[in-house]
Amino acid sequence: MFTGQVALVTGGSRGIGRATALAFAGLGADIGFCHLDDGAKAEETAAEIRALGRRVVSEGLDVSDVAAGRGFAGRVAEALGAVDILFNNAGANIKKPFEEVTEDDYDRVVDVHLKGMFFMAQNVYRTMLPRKRGCIINVASQLGIKGGPQIAAYCAAKAGIAGFTRALAWEAAPVGIRVNAIAPGPIDTDLVRRNPEAWQEAFKARLPVGRFGTAEEIAATAVLLAGPHGGFYVGATLSPNGGDVMY
Repeated sequence: MFTGQVALVTGGSRGIGRATALAFAGLGADIGFCHLDDGAKAEETAAEIRALGRRVVSEGLDVSDVAAGRGFAGRVAEALGAVDILFNNAGANIKKPFEEVTEDDYDRVVDVHLKGMFFMAQNVYRTMLPRKRGCIINVASQLGIKGGPQIAAYCAAKAGIAGFTRALAWEAAPVGIRVNAIAPGPIDTDLVRRNPEAWQEAFKARLPVGRFGTAEEIAATAVLLAGPHGGFYVGATLSPNGGDVMY
């Protein structure tokens, strides 16, 4: 499906980013991905991509550093070719009661999710414009839809991603570039597993499907949006969340 294409994945060393990078590689794409201080896992992911017969570029960087992100995108394009698909996935969260959130806490969460995402999209968008084709997928969250306690900055940032996605889609669709978002629900990743087991079991019990989602299920949604059957999705936010937003 993606033979001859290049996909750039932020936050690609583990979890949803890793699963999506492997899904794209398994369908023929060469992969550039970045990570934050996760060298061992990044090398494991890169090795799996190479085992699929695809080329890969992997670097450690903080996506909130706009210049570093621009440099990374440029090196991916130089090594692999112009980026056809961006999976804008890198994220950060600081869990605190609202009254305890500091300006630094807020800036960190919002800078990663909104500034980092905005400018990484701009990096690839500029190269897509002359070709009049491309796909940008921004990763939001069901928590940007429903909210949640002690994560006000995170929820605000994730809601902002949906708004950014719609705004960019208005400009991008007429020139052949598809922009959409995915707002996953609770997914069985390292981030969720850090919570106490009792919390996890209680959360799963109240979900209509009775379980957490898998990173591979989110990757399948990305494949849909980036592939030939995703052409009528414009500015959409798809939310595979196991029914969590019904509460």
